[in-house]
Amino acid sequence: MKLKGTKFQKKVWNYLKTIPKGKVKTYKEVAKAIGMPKAARAVANACGKNPYAPKIPCHRVIRSDGGLGGYSGRGGIKTKLRLLRSEKVDI
Repeated sequence: MKLKGTKFQKKVWNYLKTIPKGKVKTYKEVAKAIGMPKAARAVANACGKNPYAPKIPCHRVIRSDGGLGGYSGRGGIKTKLRLLRSEKVDI
């Protein structure tokens, strides 16, 4: 699949594909993993602009305080919660 987005968005989205089913990362952890530790907000924005959800699993990224954050896919936050529960994430 050829991703359409900014260079930064593609970097985030490609990393999201490496998060295993049943696991979650925080926006801050994703920012650190892509080599931009101060870019947690930008990571959240990239997740929010992800047109490939749930194929690119932005639902596996949550806030540092344990909150769900947002979800760009159809059904919004309710779908994010359903997807995480279906993957047996304790949330």
